[in-house]
Amino acid sequence: MVKILVVGAGSWGTALSIVLADNGHEVRLWGHKQTQITEINNLNTNESYLPGIKLPEEIIGYDDLGIALKDIDTIVLAVPTKAIREVLKQVSDISEDPLTIIHVSKGIEPDSLKRISEIIEEEMPEKKLKDVVVLSGPSHAEEVSLRHPTTVTSSSKNLEAAEYVQDLFINKYFRVYTNPDVIGVEIGGALKNIIALCAGITDGLGYGDNAKAALITRGLAEIARLGTKLGANPLTFSGLTGIGDLIVTCTSVHSRNWRAGNLLGKGHSLDEVLESMGMVVEGVRTTKAAFQLAQKVDVSMPITFALYDVLFNGKNPKDAVDSLMGRLRTHEMEDLANILGDRMI
Repeated sequence: MVKILVVGAGSWGTALSIVLADNGHEVRLWGHKQTQITEINNLNTNESYLPGIKLPEEIIGYDDLGIALKDIDTIVLAVPTKAIREVLKQVSDISEDPLTIIHVSKGIEPDSLKRISEIIEEEMPEKKLKDVVVLSGPSHAEEVSLRHPTTVTSSSKNLEAAEYVQDLFINKYFRVYTNPDVIGVEIGGALKNIIALCAGITDGLGYGDNAKAALITRGLAEIARLGTKLGANPLTFSGLTGIGDLIVTCTSVHSRNWRAGNLLGKGHSLDEVLESMGMVVEGVRTTKAAFQLAQKVDVSMPITFALYDVLFNGKNPKDAVDSLMGRLRTHEMEDLANILGDRMI
């Protein structure tokens, strides 16, 4: 049994708390809303995020981060990307012992263009940070909370840390693989939200399976182009945190990015969509960051650029699709050659 603090009582943090509790660990779940924490402790539910799910009694909610962190050396960071720096500053001020930080958020920070593991390393003093581990893959919180079969990837620069997290979470319904490619795992997890927004848009416009298949396939090529440029292993994008995460996020109504894109495709404005969602749509912020990053490292990402125009320049979604379809012809295998480069066998 391990004492673990899950920081962030949203749908994903709560679902992962269920997995950890099922595995016999002492689970503390921190959230900043006192009413939500009271509900978790008194009713063993979190209806705002996982309606109809009964939580294990072993999950104890906290709204005081200082108390929650007492005697803790492992935390699961499950807050939106935009809140990570603020939360880490609080954790750093409170924590006395080195922490293993498992982050499960998916995004890239605009302007700084940093991945989440880089933000953690920047915000946490070296003496207070033992290891950083990424836990990512095709996994809807709603299905995990129902104990439906799910597979994810644990990734860290330190293989022992990745295996430690694998052992914490793995069970009969939640299978965990390890992968040393932190860059690829984080880039795949972040950028798939961009393609999911686009998939929602094509569905909202009334297009069919042909359009979605093309979008997923060409979207994967964009993700791999940027990822390998940044140093990722191209094979990572054929795995769980690449094509796996891309499929589940682009094809499911559980995906808030797909739902947001679907509303955009039906003619709603971005402000209307974000107000109606009630939860963070990570793909919007990530689109801005990926747009900036692609320009910085000179990588072609036409789908991402088209979505950027829709989100931030007021371009009509149908016009964006038409412009993508009307681009200059090219050879599909050119992408494969460019992605693999010298790694081709």
